[in-house]
Amino acid sequence: MKVILAGYNIDSVVIEELKKNSPPRKDITPETLSASYARISRDPRPANELRAVARAEVERARRSNRNIIFKMGHHSVAEHAVFNFDIVGVSRLALEEIEKFRLCSYTEKSQRYIKLKDDFVVPDEVQKAGLKKIFVDTIKAQNALYHKLYERLKPYIFNKYKELAGHSKNHAMLNGWAKEDARYVVSLATEAQLGVTLNARNLEFLIRRFASKKLAELRELNQKIYELAKDVAPSIILFTEANDFDAKTYQELKKKAKELLGPDGKKGDGNVRLVSYTPDGDNRLVAALLHSSSSLTYEACEEKARGLSKKEKGSFLKLAWQHMEFYDFALREFEYLDLQFDMIVSATCFAQLKRHRMATMTTQPYNPDLGATIPPSVEAIDSKTEFLGMIQTTNDVYDLLQKKLDVGAEYVLTNAHRKRVLFKVNVRELYHISRLREDLTAQWDIRQVVGQMIEQAKNVMPMACSLIGGKDAYPEIYKRMFGKFPKLRLPKV
Repeated sequence: MKVILAGYNIDSVVIEELKKNSPPRKDITPETLSASYARISRDPRPANELRAVARAEVERARRSNRNIIFKMGHHSVAEHAVFNFDIVGVSRLALEEIEKFRLCSYTEKSQRYIKLKDDFVVPDEVQKAGLKKIFVDTIKAQNALYHKLYERLKPYIFNKYKELAGHSKNHAMLNGWAKEDARYVVSLATEAQLGVTLNARNLEFLIRRFASKKLAELRELNQKIYELAKDVAPSIILFTEANDFDAKTYQELKKKAKELLGPDGKKGDGNVRLVSYTPDGDNRLVAALLHSSSSLTYEACEEKARGLSKKEKGSFLKLAWQHMEFYDFALREFEYLDLQFDMIVSATCFAQLKRHRMATMTTQPYNPDLGATIPPSVEAIDSKTEFLGMIQTTNDVYDLLQKKLDVGAEYVLTNAHRKRVLFKVNVRELYHISRLREDLTAQWDIRQVVGQMIEQAKNVMPMACSLIGGKDAYPEIYKRMFGKFPKLRLPKV
């Protein structure tokens, strides 16, 4: 066996410094990796030799990439080229579009840990419509209230949690709680920054999708990303033009939906509703585990699972959990069980929910008619009236913008405003979501939403969800099932 570290991503400043101190060369591009790995299937030479050839013949490697991707349709070779982008000064609204691409990695500036300044994006749509003043005045009023709420919330939080506040190591956490509740009143136009890591195939997909967007900010972002990427790797960023599928499909569906639904479509009650799930889920989980642990057909395993007693099923399922600790993923068989939720969530909650990219989620636009989420702490410091007054002012300006703009009115809405989300998740991923979002350290809004999801999931799949819960509760959950605490494996240092 032979394993070679073929490459790794490094800071672009380091690359530029290395280039300055070396003779001119053309092979400083990830395209050579894509081309050499593409040849593995047909060339008997070792991979490291193929890489050497690609580095020596960059133009030939680029032609090879274009032929393999364009003529042969093997887009997967572009996945060997990886890019890192710093994206600074985009709006929170734009972040939601960027982070829709599930096979990428994101880390963004947190409104929970960092005290916000007053930086925000003024959309081109607003400026061209002559509405900049009312937009800016509204955002500045929201930001002023944010700072006022933060100054009120900080002493309230420290006083409420006096025991925690007695230790200086907890001060940053308590301070963060004040920031995270104050942020509910700031807008989706608030400037953000993030680091993005993605391969060339997903980069090309992002560029193509954004080229068809109506929002000017997304088109500008798209152009900047494309200009940077094509200079480095022109042979693997090919399909980048706007297209009717991305530009028109949802608009045409929306128009037809209005005809089909009429003005009085059923709204539905409750902020988190389980609307669909895998029937007979517990038996299907047992059947899936029997299938991967035997040589029988799935049908035979499913018939056997139905014939087992509850005690026999429980005893069998316990084997799937007995060595699992809070950071372990449930076995892959848990992915055969699905749950689908129709939810109304705040922008603050959605900012966290969207990070669970292995789930399937589609959304409606933010809608003031769905109300606004008021942090309990804001009520506790007698600031509810002031908070709701700002929400009403924001709603009035939103109505004005919506009448004047084709797109972009949502920028003025706040983190407290809500949207409806259709969220499908398998039970394996639901375990992961629960571990993070039901934990006591999780933000209260998403903790409440996920708590409702888990409660409803347990009602329809009680056995499959037996060990689900937050990280903090896991030892007790485990103890109830096995009569003892799990032995924690610590990483080697």
